[in-house]
Amino acid sequence: MNFRTIYKSVLSLALVSVSLVSCKDYLDPYPNGNRTSDDIWRYQDMVQGLVGNCYENMTREYNNNEGVYLDGATDDVVITSTTNAIARMAVGALPTSQDPFLTYWDRDYRSIYQVNLFLKDRRGYNTRFLVNQHLDSLVKNRLQGEAFAIRAWFQWDLLQKFGGKGSDGQLLGFPIVLEPQDISKEVNLVRNTYDECVKQILADCDSAYKYLPIAHRDFLVPNINDRAYAGARYWGRFDGISTRAIKAMVYLTWASPRFNPGNDVTRWDMAAKFAKEVMDFKLKTDAVTNGFGPAKAVNWFDPNFGGIVFASRYNNANDAMERMFYPAGFQGTGAVGATQELVDAFPMKNGYPITDPKSLYDPAKPYDNRDPRFYATIFHNTAKAVKINTTTTMYTFENWLGAKDAAGPANISRTNYHIKKMVFMGLNFSDNSVNRQPHFKIYIRWEHMVLAFAEAANQVEGPLGSKYGLSAKDAMAYIRNKNNTDGGKGFTTDPYLTEVSAAGKAAYNEFVKNERRLELCFEGQRFFDIRRWSTNLTDINKPVHRPSITRNADGTFTYKLNETVEGRVFSSAYLPIPYAEMLNMSKLVQNEGWDAWK
Repeated sequence: MNFRTIYKSVLSLALVSVSLVSCKDYLDPYPNGNRTSDDIWRYQDMVQGLVGNCYENMTREYNNNEGVYLDGATDDVVITSTTNAIARMAVGALPTSQDPFLTYWDRDYRSIYQVNLFLKDRRGYNTRFLVNQHLDSLVKNRLQGEAFAIRAWFQWDLLQKFGGKGSDGQLLGFPIVLEPQDISKEVNLVRNTYDECVKQILADCDSAYKYLPIAHRDFLVPNINDRAYAGARYWGRFDGISTRAIKAMVYLTWASPRFNPGNDVTRWDMAAKFAKEVMDFKLKTDAVTNGFGPAKAVNWFDPNFGGIVFASRYNNANDAMERMFYPAGFQGTGAVGATQELVDAFPMKNGYPITDPKSLYDPAKPYDNRDPRFYATIFHNTAKAVKINTTTTMYTFENWLGAKDAAGPANISRTNYHIKKMVFMGLNFSDNSVNRQPHFKIYIRWEHMVLAFAEAANQVEGPLGSKYGLSAKDAMAYIRNKNNTDGGKGFTTDPYLTEVSAAGKAAYNEFVKNERRLELCFEGQRFFDIRRWSTNLTDINKPVHRPSITRNADGTFTYKLNETVEGRVFSSAYLPIPYAEMLNMSKLVQNEGWDAWK
């Protein structure tokens, strides 16, 4: 779908019989094809649908090119299928005909179009939704705020994915579109500068904040009768605190070396400020009974989990993640596998990196005495999948040469590691009644804000400063002390944290980067992180490895941990502007390194 078609989509909803997709994909609710676009403003449910349907456009899981597959273009993951578009991109063989990101460009601008329609001339805000004037004001303010927040969100997505550098060396973002595009005219947009895009996203976040409640929580709404219109019923939609979180993430990227060549420290300061605001809200306001607790393990299967700042809607009774992560022997597809590089990034149970003499790491027994987070994240050779709340072993992983889970077959990881994170350990495909749990995507959670704060605060004042009422060191203690998803406990004593904090800003920055890698692995974040941190391609173009495992006659194992799986071959640190749009709009400038996509 090219750029102009995006705008035609909503305006041609009545043409259901000839449409390629159901009109319900665009408006919610939109019950039949007997209404035209002019009818939108006659029906308050359709006006609400302009905003509400945008949430349906958001990815609900991690099993896609915005999640774990995107990690397959980093040093954390190898995709099993070599014909997968992301896998081809990772080795420098992505053709213009297989662009995996065009769909997101389309999705983002389609969503922006819908909220622009709502915001145009305040027409959405001036719609009468309810007879009761007070309740009507609650609804219209919420929708107005959500519209600005949604526009900020999808603009942020465009900036992350398509922001880059043109052939003239200028940092560019995306074409900013703030009004419904007139499709009767030729569309030939120009990319705004990176800084202009950042400022527009921040401005939309601020506009949203003026209209939205700080959070969608019943306990924050004193009048019980108002809660149906301004309470927890709207959990899962943008609120005031989530717009602060967006600003923290935008500033964090804008402050990073690739997008901050002048090292403007005020950007780091603003990232720390807004991340701390979200942290304080969760700690001081949202720490209610059965609500948020900073030591709680992430619950990937509870859409109401207290650590969520903003998450997608959920798919109920779903097994997509388990299917893709488990190997063929356990009725999965083994679609991806963790790299040796990621495994080596996990420290030992005393908190020290495996490269530190104090860690007591033994390469002959590489999986012994590791950080509990490792066992909650990755299935390794001889690891057991134990059914939740039991001692029943559902499956034992055998990754030595010639064994059932060894790399090679199509439905088994190519790295001799399989992924445990985000897998519900109560699911066994062999059970008579398979226990499938909800799956969803947590776009912003408590840990994102802690990591953002620690990284940014360290850049401003080092690991031990007190400017924000919390040091970068103290922030990382939250991460390191946190409980694990499989019941493991965090570090109760942490001498390494003390040592690395005393080592200064540079050492602490590398420590935070590694902790961020561990916490956010398989969530589609590392691709953007390693790019914003680096200013060259050398850091990105490194081969990834796996263990070669031999089972000895006495039942022990010999590990060779440096077998190359594949290289990483990127000619650009940026993603390409979709080739279809480059053909449609002559004024678009392609990101450097994508000459064949011009």
